[in-house]
Amino acid sequence: MSTPPPFQGFDGLMSLSQRTGVDIRPTLLRVLTDLYVQTPDHTVDEEHQFTELTTRLLDEVDDATRAVVRAKLAIYPKTPRDIRRKLMIPPPPLYPRHAAPSLQPEQSEAEPVTMAAPPLAPPQRPLPVLSMKPQDASSLIEMFTAASSKERAKILENLLDAPLKPSAKVDPKRASRALAALEGAAMVADAQAFTAELADALILPATVAKEIVADRLGEPLACAMKALGMDADAFQRVLLFLNPAIGASVIDVYRLARMYDILSERVALIMLAAWRGSSIVTTRAKHKPVLYDGERQRARTAPLAQPLSPATESEQRKERQ
Repeated sequence: MSTPPPFQGFDGLMSLSQRTGVDIRPTLLRVLTDLYVQTPDHTVDEEHQFTELTTRLLDEVDDATRAVVRAKLAIYPKTPRDIRRKLMIPPPPLYPRHAAPSLQPEQSEAEPVTMAAPPLAPPQRPLPVLSMKPQDASSLIEMFTAASSKERAKILENLLDAPLKPSAKVDPKRASRALAALEGAAMVADAQAFTAELADALILPATVAKEIVADRLGEPLACAMKALGMDADAFQRVLLFLNPAIGASVIDVYRLARMYDILSERVALIMLAAWRGSSIVTTRAKHKPVLYDGERQRARTAPLAQPLSPATESEQRKERQ
């Protein structure tokens, strides 16, 4: 009999981790850590499963991911001992901060007791704000694209507390012009004009903007519109007219409208940073470096001059004379 996942909603993420072709281990480790630290207490089975999964993933991720996870677990009081040892996190204080120390052996009950100052807790450092490497950004986007609606909502929820650096906000004047153009294109169902304006406003490649607009579930479009600052009513109008597959479903429109109301601007800007970073990976994959002797290999070899026969030489002399 298999043991159920210790965290609600984590079974979907675990199924994603078994897919080949996409390295989602950094994102999976961050999501797992976020789910663990959200709960103040855990059972023995939950702690054991978290230790086993985290220990394996820590050996397979990059240094930036390890730094993010270490920062979160360093301030969590119930971090398992084996994980603390692996990440070299100092152990928590043995006594509560305001606990009174016991009497020294040489002091008698009649003697006045001098209370020692309680040990000072180490200052909590703010969580580092890290820029995503292009490979991590690509993994996040691939994981988000392959996920279901519920899994996407969970990913966006965990990104809210992730110490990741979001993209800078779009200039308000540029965003205002873009929102007017986007809503106008959506009203006439002009997906091509909508995609071109979105790519220009968010500084995204046309292929990425096209994937955002054509997504069958709609969460990427919600993140893009939130990054531009579109109000909720305008977003609902875009949903109804831009994509017929979404606009024809009352359930999908209602689901996305509710998600848009609670979607944080910071999360949307993190997704924007991930889209920009993933486009770098795509560009590098298409680029083929030229070999140092490539030009020489492609150059045509000039034909060698053929020696002239004696008869031909004499005829040329006569012509010159």
